[in-house]
Amino acid sequence: MEVSWETSVTDSINTIYLLFSAYLVFVMQLGFAMLCAGSVRAKNAMNIMLTNVVDAVVGSISYYLFGFAFAFGDSNPFIGTFFFALKDVPNATYDYSYFLYQWAFAIAVAGITSGSIAERTQFSAYLVFSFFLTGFVYPIVAHWVWSSSGWLSPSSTSPFLGSGAIDFAGSGVVHLVGGVAGLWGSLIEGPRVGRFDAFGKAVPMRGHNATLVVLGTFLLWFGWFGFNPGSYDKILVPYPSTTDQGNWTGVGRTAVTTTLAGSTAGIVTLFGRRLLVGHWDALDVCNGVLGGFVAITSGCSVVEPWAAIVCGFVSAWVLIGLNIVALKLRFDDPLEATQLHGGCGTWGLIFTGLFAKEEFVVQAYNSGESGVSRPYGLFMGGGWGLLAAQVVEVVVIIGWVSATMGPLFFALHKLKILRISAEEEMAGLDISSHGGYAYMGHPDESHPRYYAEYMQIRRQ
Repeated sequence: MEVSWETSVTDSINTIYLLFSAYLVFVMQLGFAMLCAGSVRAKNAMNIMLTNVVDAVVGSISYYLFGFAFAFGDSNPFIGTFFFALKDVPNATYDYSYFLYQWAFAIAVAGITSGSIAERTQFSAYLVFSFFLTGFVYPIVAHWVWSSSGWLSPSSTSPFLGSGAIDFAGSGVVHLVGGVAGLWGSLIEGPRVGRFDAFGKAVPMRGHNATLVVLGTFLLWFGWFGFNPGSYDKILVPYPSTTDQGNWTGVGRTAVTTTLAGSTAGIVTLFGRRLLVGHWDALDVCNGVLGGFVAITSGCSVVEPWAAIVCGFVSAWVLIGLNIVALKLRFDDPLEATQLHGGCGTWGLIFTGLFAKEEFVVQAYNSGESGVSRPYGLFMGGGWGLLAAQVVEVVVIIGWVSATMGPLFFALHKLKILRISAEEEMAGLDISSHGGYAYMGHPDESHPRYYAEYMQIRRQ
């Protein structure tokens, strides 16, 4: 069949845009690596950087062999296709560029979970859970929400509760999945040695390099412009009732709502933490910014910019509040990944159910067709339908990830291949598992305890 010149150009531009967005999302792996490396103690820097590389390389193979087929294959994700997803997925619209974009999302999930169990986990355990998470657990959720045949998909021919769950770029599909998986890993492993004293009071274990944390935050911010606006996988889609509107009109708005939510969360966290701890803290602000991004990721395409500011404001307090609760419960997550990605991801889904605008919902999911009516945000006059679907997504994600990753981490624990020994943990994973520290000479003389441990190991 002959393809017109206009169609060829449109397809080319859509492909280039999607691939460029995939590259931006992949840059987030570097952001995760820098953020994680800076947030841990110097004696574990090499280990955490290696685990971020492993998340990408293991996730690539796992997602290719299993994950993409589970996510976008047969209408029943438990039967049908298993291997070689690019060949087996029976939909011509899912091409190589679409695979690459979805792969970049999949490996981000494993990176989130890795942060929760940092500084005390055996390297072999990373290999196991990364493969399982990217190849099976995450793709099933992606199928539910993002596949056209998924039961929660807003693009389904018979959407759940008339609307489906709107999770445009993955507050739930990506961030809540990674956060819940990290929750179970951290709970089963327990706190790091020395994190809490004999009276249960938290002992500070600050990361060793604020520069890397800030660098990682800005790299993640940059990558989020592919994560959220890039989820318009076809930008050259003209709306049938207009000559000057299409998906491209929503791309800029999505980038703006993303920026405003993250910026608001950052400034609120800055002043909120100043009131609580008595000083300005760059690291807290970085996590606040990321919490705002996580929250807006669900509704970035269907809310007004002013609503994004509301989203960021609340997400900052969600993060601050959950961190206080975590310390009281003696829950140890070195990267605050469970609180940030799980807590703010949950708020993001609820926020969408409250503030989604009908016009934007129709644009994002019905290509701007005139005469279409869809459930939208409760606070915008749209009733309870969309909010109910959002709550259902939260519940089923927590249930599914808990039912899969919880037993996996428990099995690794029982097999004694999850947590390192207390001696190795005190010495540092770099020297015990990777042949030496990430830095020349010794980890950091400005931390006498690390230096003393290092010298003791050298004398041995």
